[in-house]
Amino acid sequence: MKILHIYKDYFPVVGGIENHIRILGEAQAARGHDVTALVTSLNRTSHTENCGGVRVVYTLRLFNLSSAPFSLEMFQRISQIETDIAHVHSPYPFGEMANYFFGRARATVLTYHSDIVRQRVMGALYSPFLRRVLARADAIIATSPNYIESSRVLNAWRAKCAVVPLAVPPPAITLEKKSSSSSSGNKLLFVGRLRYYKGLDYLLEAMNFLPDARLAIVGTGPMEQKWQRLADALGIANRVHWAGDVSDAQLPAYYDACDIFVLPCSERSEAFGAVQLEAMAMAKPIVSCDVQTGVAWVNQNEITGLVVPPKNPRAIADAIARLSNDAALREKMGAAGRKRVEQEFTVDKMVARVMQVYENALAEK
Repeated sequence: MKILHIYKDYFPVVGGIENHIRILGEAQAARGHDVTALVTSLNRTSHTENCGGVRVVYTLRLFNLSSAPFSLEMFQRISQIETDIAHVHSPYPFGEMANYFFGRARATVLTYHSDIVRQRVMGALYSPFLRRVLARADAIIATSPNYIESSRVLNAWRAKCAVVPLAVPPPAITLEKKSSSSSSGNKLLFVGRLRYYKGLDYLLEAMNFLPDARLAIVGTGPMEQKWQRLADALGIANRVHWAGDVSDAQLPAYYDACDIFVLPCSERSEAFGAVQLEAMAMAKPIVSCDVQTGVAWVNQNEITGLVVPPKNPRAIADAIARLSNDAALREKMGAAGRKRVEQEFTVDKMVARVMQVYENALAEK
């Protein structure tokens, strides 16, 4: 099958959607499908590369509008690509427009990763056209049932939606399993792009209630310097390690070294929280926040971890303290998380589910 993924960025850009497209595309290519990703370049050059069996077409990026890069070349290229499936990853208004007006696919599948949350003016202006895009799509993929229910946009199209959760490959290295009972329980880990909706400021404030806790932060982003200044102002800088960007090969070691993984998300822009899957695959308990998205569906409260209200440093601290003081509970929840990943969030299952959506869409055509 010929498959075309459409989004704004691809590897080496680090991000949840970018990682998902890469994992899905490479897995599809490994199964014998002809896979292309149409994205924008990070500079004013266009080129094509083979990345893990995926033909990645980087088109000329002219400017950014509310975090959405515009490429006239993307509109030109998409009109030249004949494919069975155009898999549009939303939100990316220009990609959706390019496929809507010039796409030549036999069927269109759209993964609705997130509502447009912060760019409210752009979201309001774009909503009428987005409704047309969703109406024309042959199938819509949501990453969790929770998001279908909580999104006013998706809820209107629930009859066209199929739930296909994100997935993570097995850890890149095999590490000796250490018993949580031998750990102090105070080593915390955060992984992700340092953006406003990650809520890292609330975790930093929670550290004031956790005098023995030490926090490792993996990732970079626009909020990095501001949050580093916050750590200094709170007097906790000596207990926070800013690791920066870490390679895929090194990342499992950070998960292995922690006792508790924390995702203190504060806004609906955190639609799924795929990093939770990485931690769960390493048998680590999770503390996350319920922002009415898939985050609290992935991390099941009192089973794989603890879920608390967002923007509440005290609640985050109390949940961390509870796990820190109970090694048996950490062990139990970590084991439950690993089992949940093995049952629901493997790459094989994700690819099979996506391919079934494709087959259904083509059959209806």
